[in-house]
Amino acid sequence: MFNVNDKVVYAAYGVCNISAVESRDFGGGSVEYYVLRPVSGSSNTFYVPASGSGLEDKMRKVISREEVEELIREMPDEPLIWIDNEIQRREAYKKIIDSGDRSELVKLIKTLCLHRKELVEKHKKLRSTDERFLAEAENMLYDEFAYALGIPREEVISYIRSHVSE
Repeated sequence: MFNVNDKVVYAAYGVCNISAVESRDFGGGSVEYYVLRPVSGSSNTFYVPASGSGLEDKMRKVISREEVEELIREMPDEPLIWIDNEIQRREAYKKIIDSGDRSELVKLIKTLCLHRKELVEKHKKLRSTDERFLAEAENMLYDEFAYALGIPREEVISYIRSHVSE
């Protein structure tokens, strides 16, 4: 159960503030909802049923600064998760995005960045589906890292690089 003013990550939408818990009737009867507003200043508002829909499973507490730093320290040792079969790769990467598992997102980003680099050296490009997975994983992880570290999102990559190379 979450409370008003908790900061949560909601699916791929990033860090949100729970601004209220209120009953609403969107058709089908009155249901209690978490009212989420992105901390990024976006004007979006999300209404997530507080129970029974499975959508609340897509909400999780924001990572702490210590947890971010631990994930960054572990990045060099994370294994690559490239899958040659495009259909299997798409399914596996979609599961990672849907789960929001930070450790798996790190592996996904690392894998796709390194694979893209290899392809560039061969004058080739990453497939568009892989580019979308990479962009979505980066958005999810870097938004949360920025919030936890108290830095602008555009500084996250340089922060990671400076701490990985220490």
